[in-house]
Amino acid sequence: MSDTYDAVLLVSFGGPEGPDDVMPFLENVLRGKNVPRERMLEVAEHYKQFDGVSPINDQNQQLITALEAELAEHGPPLPIYWGNRNWHPLLPDTLQKMADDGIRRALGLFTSAFSSYSGCRQYREDIARAQAEVGASAPEIDKLRMFFNHPGFIEPQIEAVADSLTSVPQDRRQETLLLFTAHSIPMSMADNCRYVVQLQEASRLVAEGVGHDRWELVYQSRSGPPQQRWLEPDVCDRIEQLHVAGELQDVVILPIGFVSDHLEVLYDLDTEAKELCEELGIAMHRAATVGTHPRYVRMLRELIAERLSDSPDKPALGTLGPSHDVCPEDCCLYTHSRPPATA
Repeated sequence: MSDTYDAVLLVSFGGPEGPDDVMPFLENVLRGKNVPRERMLEVAEHYKQFDGVSPINDQNQQLITALEAELAEHGPPLPIYWGNRNWHPLLPDTLQKMADDGIRRALGLFTSAFSSYSGCRQYREDIARAQAEVGASAPEIDKLRMFFNHPGFIEPQIEAVADSLTSVPQDRRQETLLLFTAHSIPMSMADNCRYVVQLQEASRLVAEGVGHDRWELVYQSRSGPPQQRWLEPDVCDRIEQLHVAGELQDVVILPIGFVSDHLEVLYDLDTEAKELCEELGIAMHRAATVGTHPRYVRMLRELIAERLSDSPDKPALGTLGPSHDVCPEDCCLYTHSRPPATA
């Protein structure tokens, strides 16, 4: 069935590539969202600490290069295109390029392992808008399944946590807290998707793979107004709570909700959380994201091959089973308000 698709489309968030890009980029990100302007200016300052450059675009380029090599060696030999939601290369431009190149049907690879409006449905809406802009020649895009519990996503993170734990003195290793972090989202968004369930399952699989019992799932990078409920606890708040209780000497942090070390990882964890731990006298160790780990890249190739097979094997660890290929109509809806409580 390899002739049923003629390309792969990497779909990602995008990021500024210089100081002049920062505010236009953030305005794209926050357009139509109820986020205080003060928060936007605060995030802009974060980018300034990195010369206005987000590492995400370079990381996506590295991933594309690694996946191109993997496909060239093992097949299927599909070209890879790249389109972003918020910054260049933007999805409408990429789909126009694909149409000009004669691409008719492509597999969409989203740089998100977990189901949520912002990580799944919104990308599908972005693609639909780009297709409408390009017109009748726009290629059809079929999304690859979410891979939160795929062995190729879990195994590199078991390796990363195990490496980080070796940095902790052996007599303190068992009591070290393993914190899994993910981007916080509004509770009204979390109510309509399997984001939290999938994060909990992936975190459990990694902790069990390492053989470490002391772990928690926490969140980071919330951006909504104070009156809107978002997923908690915040990573820094939880570290402070445990410090006050005298229950924290060493912490390993794995940003399991992110596939690469982009700005929210580098600032919220490697800057803010690290500074807090230093202030409190806590030894912090940050485990690596999957990035371009060979097992992760091989997994992406396996997901592509899976969709080309008449009888696909769909590896999935744990109890939740593999994610669906085709999203149902109500998948990851976001109504911006929580449903009323039921008796």
